[in-house]
Amino acid sequence: RRYTPALSQEYHKRLHTSIFHPCTSYISIVKIFGTSVVLFANYEHIFLYNEVDDVITIQSPTFPESISEGDIRWVKEVGDTVEENDIIGEIETDKTTMSVLAPESGVIEELLIPDGEKVIQSQDLVKFRVGGDASVSQSTDVKPVTISPEAKEAPPPAQATEIPSTPPPVPAIPGSPMSTTSIPHVKPQKPVLPSTPQPIEPMPSGVRTDRRVKMSRMRLRIAERLKAAQNTCAMLTTFNEVDMSNIIEMRNSYKESFLKKHGVKLSFMSPFIKAAAFALRDQPIINAVIDGKEIIYRDYVDISIAVATSKGLVVPVLRNVETMNYGDIEKNVGALAEKARQNSITIEDMEGGTFTISNGGVFGSLFGTPIINPPQSAILGMHGVFDRPIAVKGQVAIRPMMYIALTYDHRLVDGREAVLFLRKIKSAIEDPRVLTLDI
Repeated sequence: RRYTPALSQEYHKRLHTSIFHPCTSYISIVKIFGTSVVLFANYEHIFLYNEVDDVITIQSPTFPESISEGDIRWVKEVGDTVEENDIIGEIETDKTTMSVLAPESGVIEELLIPDGEKVIQSQDLVKFRVGGDASVSQSTDVKPVTISPEAKEAPPPAQATEIPSTPPPVPAIPGSPMSTTSIPHVKPQKPVLPSTPQPIEPMPSGVRTDRRVKMSRMRLRIAERLKAAQNTCAMLTTFNEVDMSNIIEMRNSYKESFLKKHGVKLSFMSPFIKAAAFALRDQPIINAVIDGKEIIYRDYVDISIAVATSKGLVVPVLRNVETMNYGDIEKNVGALAEKARQNSITIEDMEGGTFTISNGGVFGSLFGTPIINPPQSAILGMHGVFDRPIAVKGQVAIRPMMYIALTYDHRLVDGREAVLFLRKIKSAIEDPRVLTLDI
């Protein structure tokens, strides 16, 4: 039997009326394995009754205004023990992933929504036992423990002349740890692991089978937006190449000093982001956007940085880049990229953006044509750095070269502006003094 307030009244009544009778019962509430239990004893047996823990219902978190529903993916299972703020499940939407957290330490009693099903805001998701312990048997059978013969032969206490009006004091919890003797019905606890995406299974060899996998909401949304960009924009791509010799030399010369002062490494991203902001000021039409029959010019530069994650491509926004130096850019880019990979990026982190940079060079890309991130008007594609023979002052030289590509909306941007924009980036990377001199 489980201990309940009704049973408590029954036990105390029995305690007050017959505590001094032979072979009668005695009650006390003690702590065993961190859980309150009722100790109900007589001369023959001792019984343990589990205290009833609070069972609460965990609901889905509040959704951002632009999101109405998502798909649930459970990280924990029924019976798992979790600590406060552990991730129980994740709600994947078309823009981001939100975590369902444990409000306190306890045990998962029931998952109310099947894995992969649709959920909405404030929907009941989990039955959760606060303070429960999955290692303790949930059996309702009473397990008696026989008392030694010496205890059986102990003389009964003298007859009481007065029934006490108050319950006996609760015994103090012992300060020393209890015995670590193994208990047969205790099951090992599963380790609490961080939420990590499941890796894609490799393709089996020699097997001619087909598999159907449901597309995630984020992947569906990405597909929808990219196709909408193709259907809406008159996209055209122009190319140029950049000699990376000077920027590599600058990086090698100052990387230790840069790391010591700013606490982050100097990568190729910060020079290109700063050069893009410089070029956007020179060609403001590329920073603009079409809105109906009007053109909106932005006097600020918010650059979206494409970050590849296991669930799809996300584009957190780096705001007011025109006011940042290399150190500020590296710190902010690193923080946004880490949030994206840890699935902790928010809708606010991805809202806005006037221009996008995609760096396929981190994967070894040689050449490519990026697709515009609507409603923006252009996107810069960076690629890998490879040694190639080029003509330098009439001589053949081997230089580290990178192809860069600008895809733009030809409805708004003419070829002249697009080519001048790429040339401005090329000059700022090949000779960083251009940025200092603002020429």
